[in-house]
Amino acid sequence: MRSDAARIETYLDSLPTDRRDALETLRAVFRANLDPVFEEGMQYGMIGYYVPLAVYPDGYHCDPRQPLPFAGLASQKNHIGVYLFCLYTDPEEQARFEEAWKKTGKKLDMGKSCIRFKRIEDAALDVLGRTIKRMTAKKFIAVYEASLGAHRRRTASKTPAAPARKKASKSAVAKTPRTKATARKKAGKP
Repeated sequence: MRSDAARIETYLDSLPTDRRDALETLRAVFRANLDPVFEEGMQYGMIGYYVPLAVYPDGYHCDPRQPLPFAGLASQKNHIGVYLFCLYTDPEEQARFEEAWKKTGKKLDMGKSCIRFKRIEDAALDVLGRTIKRMTAKKFIAVYEASLGAHRRRTASKTPAAPARKKASKSAVAKTPRTKATARKKAGKP
């Protein structure tokens, strides 16, 4: 669930003990393996790890005022979520991650970049740690920019040019009936 907490400690204090302990364990894995260029803070209502604007001033393409998100940790209604944007932008790394997780024998419940589990014991912490360690900030930025460029090229090639629309004058709009019922009413017909 999205939190309005401005500080990580406030967010963690609002959680039940089991969820707080799980997120603290995940934070320890992140901190032990994360490139020091990344920063930790609250982002998008969860604990976030991101490339600071001082390092990557372009920010996140969806909202350039936001630092480029790398990963997130959250206590959701029915699960604990680990969001790895670094997997979303790198299909090879995602395949490597999925293969390594499955080798642990633990169930992998994963969306495009979200790994979900009920208890911390269900998480392959060593796989998370190795994945985070491999993705330096420099590599992540390069992969992000490459995927963003590919996305923009795909979008541009699939989107036909929109036909130019004539702008109706205010008087024409005011005279144009909106529905058949309105037109009948204006004509004096029931």
